[in-house]
Amino acid sequence: MSEKISYKNRIGAHVSVAGGIDKAPARAAAQGGETFQCFTRPPQGGPAPKITKETILNLHREMDKYGIETFHIHTPYVLNFASLKSKIREASIQIVRKELERGSLLGAKFVMTHIGSYTNQTLEEGIKKVIDAIKRILFNYQGSTQFLIEISAGAGNVIGDTFEEIGEIVRAVKSLPGFGGICFDTCHAFASGYDYRTPAGAAAMLQQFDQTIGLEFLKLTHVNDSKVDLGMKRDRHEHIGQGFIGRDGLTSLLQTPEFMKIDWLLETEDDLREKDVKILKGIRAKKS
Repeated sequence: MSEKISYKNRIGAHVSVAGGIDKAPARAAAQGGETFQCFTRPPQGGPAPKITKETILNLHREMDKYGIETFHIHTPYVLNFASLKSKIREASIQIVRKELERGSLLGAKFVMTHIGSYTNQTLEEGIKKVIDAIKRILFNYQGSTQFLIEISAGAGNVIGDTFEEIGEIVRAVKSLPGFGGICFDTCHAFASGYDYRTPAGAAAMLQQFDQTIGLEFLKLTHVNDSKVDLGMKRDRHEHIGQGFIGRDGLTSLLQTPEFMKIDWLLETEDDLREKDVKILKGIRAKKS
């Protein structure tokens, strides 16, 4: 069994569940991961594989084998809580509720989701639909896995690319059972215009986050560099140190006390994933 780490946070990446979710821990460990993120169902839609007692037992056995104590679930990409089409909204609500329940069976810590766009309506109307959807998702929820909203990159009419929009949603749902808070994506926030590439910039951004959302709701981060420059409103992940944020830019944010105590998850391509993990471990080690 691997030695347990002494850091407050864990570093990992999104990994494949091909062949079953119980195969994910070995893939995470092979890349140097201490935690991981995965889908439990097809990301572009489709039925979810059945979770059996054997699946749960095998998953936990594999996690113990590699010294992995936590993992996280990403919802499918096809969801839109603000859609004008009631069938899409209803399906989105049902999928996320089921993912929370599946996560509770599997022992996942968080389920994070994109929240959708407000096409052909006002932003205010879209946000209202999102709030109503989250209230329905978490109504009478009694599971252990917590729900997170992921910050978006700001393309088109997407909701959740500004702290103000997210803060409005959080204030309306923060007391609901199972609501955890926010998954901060470094690429998405950068694409939305938040410049944290210097210690002063990171401090100012975190102060703004605290004033509009509340730092107590910062629970997880996706760590990705960006193929596009600041404020370009495009979600284009790049390997650590090879994009417009840069290694030093990410270091300014990740070495803050607020980020040193939450898990860091990579969503970069597999080709250099192991190198990305090593870079992040180096950033963490220099701070500690």
